[in-house]
Amino acid sequence: MPSRTGLRVYLAFSLVCPFVAPALAESGAYSFVPAPQQDLNRIYRIDTANGEVVACQFAVKEDAPIGLTLCYPAGEGAKAGEAGDYGLVASSHRQEAGIFRVNRRTGSISVCYVRDDTDVVCTPPAK
Repeated sequence: MPSRTGLRVYLAFSLVCPFVAPALAESGAYSFVPAPQQDLNRIYRIDTANGEVVACQFAVKEDAPIGLTLCYPAGEGAKAGEAGDYGLVASSHRQEAGIFRVNRRTGSISVCYVRDDTDVVCTPPAK
């Protein structure tokens, strides 16, 4: 039989858990997928809750002893959207720099890519 202290901790934990789990789910988990292009060191990140897509890659700076990370912010079509269950899928095309954004709840698909080395853009979702 558990002690009274253990029982109190259990009861307190069981009362708090229903409120903590939704808060954690809404905090925004991320998923990462590299671009399929084999000679490109770019990785895409998606917020799995709202579909926002950004990309980062390594760059060499001539006057610096180490490189730097260049990140491209979410631009047109790649910014946070409606709530969903989003993911990224790389094609198997070795020369493709873009990535597919999928919404597992609705089945919609967009293609996202870095435009003119300024930002990430995504096509309108389609089914």
